Formats: sequence, C-alpha cells, structure tokens
Amino acid sequence: MPQMTFVEQDGTEHTVDAPVGLSVLEIAHKHDIDIEGACEGSLACATCHVVVDPAWAEKLSTPTDDEEDMLDLAFGLEKTSRLGCQIVMTDALDGLVVRLPSKG
Repeated sequence: MPQMTFVEQDGTEHTVDAPVGLSVLEIAHKHDIDIEGACEGSLACATCHVVVDPAWAEKLSTPTDDEEDMLDLAFGLEKTSRLGCQIVMTDALDGLVVRLPSKG
C-alpha cells in the first residue's frame, strides 16, 4: 500500500498508509491528522489546504479552475498549495509529502 507523509506546522512528521483512491483529506481524517475539510470534500471551501512538497508538486494533476478559486480564499497560500480533497492517492504518489499550513 502506498504511504504519504504529513508535516505539521512544528515540523512533526506523520507517515501513514494512504489507500489508493482516497483523497489526501480522507487519508488525513483516517489517521487523525488535523485538517478540517468543512465542506467534506465538495470543493466549496479551502479548509483542507495543504502545501505539497515541491519535489511532488509537478507529479500532481493541474488544479481545476474551481480549485484555484477556492485556494484564493486560503490563508498562507504558497506556490505549491493545493486542496487536500482534490489530490487522490495513486500508486504513482507513493511517498507524497504535504505540509499543513499555519492557521493564521
């Protein structure tokens, strides 16, 4: 099974099993990682904002216009910011690293 790593604001890393087909948001919730996801993955908020490690950013699909619009609402937006609900785990993403942004 693929794995991925969540890096908290303080640098603490959590490497977890990341089942293929689940979103980063769903994987976070499965492992009690502190990502809100207020809209439950319906692309109606930016509370699942994560910052993708630059080494992985280009391996992801391009964000949709709807995702870009929601990201505009996120606090602490960075060049590799994405919504966790829009990154779906695949075998090719085994080892993915994302950082949780500061909450402001």
